[in-house]
Amino acid sequence: KTEDNLWHCGCLVPIGRVKEQCRIGLAKIAEELKGGGGFRMTCNQQVLIADIPEAKKDKVQALLNEYKIAHTPETTVSGLRRNMVACVALPTCPLAFAEAERYLPTLVGRLEVVLERCGLRERDIVIRMTGCPNSCGRPSMAEIGFIGKAPGTYNMYLGGDFLGHRLNTLFAESVTEDQIIAHLTPLFSRYSSEREKNEAFGDFVVRAGVVKPMTHGRHWWTMPEV
Repeated sequence: KTEDNLWHCGCLVPIGRVKEQCRIGLAKIAEELKGGGGFRMTCNQQVLIADIPEAKKDKVQALLNEYKIAHTPETTVSGLRRNMVACVALPTCPLAFAEAERYLPTLVGRLEVVLERCGLRERDIVIRMTGCPNSCGRPSMAEIGFIGKAPGTYNMYLGGDFLGHRLNTLFAESVTEDQIIAHLTPLFSRYSSEREKNEAFGDFVVRAGVVKPMTHGRHWWTMPEV
């Protein structure tokens, strides 16, 4: 609630795809807010229901619940899922070398098992994937980023800032799904036990020396020592 007595609600739209029950629910909310209130698309593929009058708050909340539109920590599943972004990639984009939009939720699902084991399921971590070096999914600004090289194969980047103030650094080339899990499992374990208070994952891997910080954008395509 803001000072103008209007309410606002952020909703998770996985990879920016409004479909199935979410689509129906948002359409009904739009009807309810006709003449006041509205929707704002965010740069992270989510949607903000904004300027909800007090008189319509309960009705909007009921629609969110009825159509199971993710909008709370419990309904957004995990901190990693809340912060995943991907480009459309295959089969839509002719430039893509690898999957992104269709595949990232599957990878995140496997990583959630590891995060649960490490006590980090609710910890917000930015993960992004793109199907080619054009990087429409902005993986270079993620704490964990992937750029497709070939079907099922990605370059893996670590160490971006949670808010996007620092680019990440190349960590491993041409990794597969099992290799990604193998790389991140011990890092999540270390992050769970060694992180400082309020330290984000990207900041931790830099401080711990897993990767060197990316100090300037012109160095991003170089091959740093990690």
